[in-house]
Order: sequence, then structure tokens, then C-alpha cells
Amino acid sequence: MKTFDTPIYEPDESFRDQFNAVNEDGKRNWFYPQKPKGKWHNRRSWFTVLILSLLFLMPFLKFNGQPLLLFNVMERKFIIFGIFIGPQDYWLFGLTMLSFMVFIVLFTTIFGRLWCGWACPQTVFMEMVFRKIEYAIEGDAGKQKLLTKAPWTTEKILKKGLKYTLFLAVSFLIANLLLAYVLGVDELGKIISEPISEHVPLFAGIAGFTAVFYFNFAWLRDQACTVVCPYGRLQGVLLDRNSIAVAYDYQRGEPRGKLHKGQDRTEGDCINCHQCVAVCPTGIDIRNGLQMECVNCTACIDACDSMMDKVGFEPGLIRYTSENVIVNKTNKLITNRVIAYIIVLVLLWSGLGIMIAKRTDTQTTLFRAPGSQYIENKDGTISNLYTFKIFNKTNFVVRPTIHLESPKGKLIFAGKPDLTLDGAGMSQGTLFIIIPKSALPNRKTKLKMSVYQGDKKLESFETTFMAPEE
Repeated sequence: MKTFDTPIYEPDESFRDQFNAVNEDGKRNWFYPQKPKGKWHNRRSWFTVLILSLLFLMPFLKFNGQPLLLFNVMERKFIIFGIFIGPQDYWLFGLTMLSFMVFIVLFTTIFGRLWCGWACPQTVFMEMVFRKIEYAIEGDAGKQKLLTKAPWTTEKILKKGLKYTLFLAVSFLIANLLLAYVLGVDELGKIISEPISEHVPLFAGIAGFTAVFYFNFAWLRDQACTVVCPYGRLQGVLLDRNSIAVAYDYQRGEPRGKLHKGQDRTEGDCINCHQCVAVCPTGIDIRNGLQMECVNCTACIDACDSMMDKVGFEPGLIRYTSENVIVNKTNKLITNRVIAYIIVLVLLWSGLGIMIAKRTDTQTTLFRAPGSQYIENKDGTISNLYTFKIFNKTNFVVRPTIHLESPKGKLIFAGKPDLTLDGAGMSQGTLFIIIPKSALPNRKTKLKMSVYQGDKKLESFETTFMAPEE
């Protein structure tokens, strides 16, 4: 059995000398992939229906009266599956993002770029929406090439105009979907129903994102994955020989050779039909091995299986597999590296869960006013002046009250402060804490304070009270 050190053939590495999407003149290579079909494409189509249904349904789902998902970057308000993360919880957001990144590393180490081919919004919209529109209007790859090279006749103007009009309409829909995740469907509904003059910046934002999405799906296309997105370039450090990916079985396929009737075949199973290249949306040859441009879309699997079926060979020459399976016929998904990632991820998720469980609805800071001294009152009590701030860490209105638990005393607020807190809001003010001198045996006394809303305790905290030394 062959190993990595003794391959059965020497692959041609010349393809690595230039970027596949650029020709020798430095101009862009436009790819016209053939329309994919087969069992894997059918599976992806059904999965796309599920993904798009969830994507468009999610903004309308609510939990406890608030969106299930919200990413309001402008106001630094995030809701992730019902958990509200406000400006005061930056540490919680950071830990969530760190956990997400470790999960991506773990997922990629095991399953390769499965996310890219099946669930990435760029691939889902490009291959399963915009590309479908293109096939429906302009036809398959050959007809698209001929139409592009043809002079501007009435037919070409109508087809190109219809295609790009639909591209623009879908881009506008995606821009509104993005805004639904940023502001929520209720705010989006107001923007749609109310005059444009009342929401000029937001309408400008919609127009801007529509232009960005249109540019992406009408012109940038495959280069969004191969040039802009850094995820493909991380494959070199995230994948190993046990990672699952769309791969060509060179042990079985090499050496390549055309199929000739009536002759005994001495070559491998690859008949050099180039169908795997013709259907690739990024224009690569999967037979060259793992490449940054491959998004694991499975189009080459269907194309190759179709040809294998026609010539009577066993399918699976291109399939989901790993390098170790191809070379050594064995695979080990749970490696020491994977176990290490799992341990780190479990620790991060455990810490995140504990912090979420212990998180309070409010965060109160109460300090003695700078430069102030204690005051001895004639009635035998001592007063200290404090400044306070109360932050609402929820997305609901909170009407808090501050209580002195021990020792016994009373609070007198300066003026008549309104402690009502809007979602992620803050209230501040000053107050006097007055305690009988007899309850203060030491110069410094720890006060136990609490914040309530009605009968519900929201949080507890401590502060220091100063008194004359006996």
C-alpha cells in the first residue's frame, strides 16, 4: 500500500503558478459552470429550502416579547437565541465570539469546508438563487457564453435586462432581510409603512446594501470566496489528513486516459472527460488536490458519478473522503488535535453558561462622593453622600428601587430622581445613606445593598460607610 512518501503518481503542480481566476494577460477569467444535477445537488436544493426558510423566518420569531436574534451594531445591542447582550456585557459578547471561533476551528478540522458548500449565505444565494435565475433566463453554460459574445440584439437586451432586474430585486430583498436582523421586524415595518422623509438614513442604508449585494452577486461572484473571504486561506492550518473534504481518489483514478471501445483498459478510472472542471463554479480542477478555491459544493461529485455510471465504472471517484482514506484506507476523525479543541470548547461553553446563569438584570455602582466627609447629625445618626449609576442589562423597561439590607438605616435621594430604565438604559444620581451611630462600631463599615423591582431582587452589592472613630 502506498503512503504519502511514496505516491503512485507525480501530480502536475504547474496550476499553482497562477491564480485560476486571472488569465495570462492579467484579466479576469469569467466562469460559466454547467448546470449541476444529481443526488448531491438535490440534497443541497432541499437543504437550501430549509436554510432560506429559517433565514427569512428567524426575524419574526420572538421569545419573551423580543426577537430571537438581533444584531444591532449601531446601538451595541445583541440578542442571541433570547439572551440579551448590551453595552455592559462586552465581556459576554467577546467570550461568545471566542467560543464561536473555536467551534469553527473544530468543525473545519473534522468536516472541512462543509459550511461553505452547504450553509454559507454567499454560496446559498449565489449558487441556489442567482445562478438559478441565470440558468432560467440565459440557459446553460454554452448558451451563456454565446449570449455574452453576441452583439446587442433585442433578444440579448431583454434577457440581460430581465436577469439584472431580478438580481436587483433579490438584492433589495436581502438588504431588507439584513435590516430586519439589525433593527428587528417591528422597526422595519415602521420604515416601510411611514414616509421616506422620516427615515432617510435608514433608506439610504437599504439602498447602499442593495448596491453592495448586487455588486457581489452580479459581478464579484466567485471572487467573494477566492479573494475576499479569508476562510479558504485558513484551510492550510485547519485541515489535516483526516479532515473530510470533497476529494479525487487519485489512487483509483490515475493514470488518466480516454476510454476506447474494444480495448483493454490499462489506465485508472478517470477517463479525462473534464466534466468535474466544467461544473465547478470556481473553475478549478479537483483532480489537482485540495485547493483554496474549492468550496465543497459537490457539483463535481455529481458530474463524475454521472460519467462513471455511463461508462459502467463504480461511482465515488470524487467523493466526500479524507487523504488518509484515499492513501491508507483508514480514517480517524477524533484525533488528539480534535480532542484538544473539544476540551477548550467545553471549557469556554461551561464558563459562558455559568456567567449567563449568574448574570443579573441590573448592574449598580454606588461610591462615596469624591472629597465628601461623613456628617454627624444631631439625632445621633451619621450620613454619607454617594453617587450611583444603575445600568439595565435587559431589553425591557425596569423600574428599580435601592434597598439598604444591613445595617439598618435609610436612604434619602437628592431631588426626585426617576429610576425608570429603558432597555439597556442607565440612570444616575446622588443620595444620602443615614445610619444610627450605635450601629457603626468601626470607622469603616461594609453596607449590604440590594436592587429590587417590586418584590423581585435583581442584584446585591456592597459599599463602604465612613463614621467617626470611637
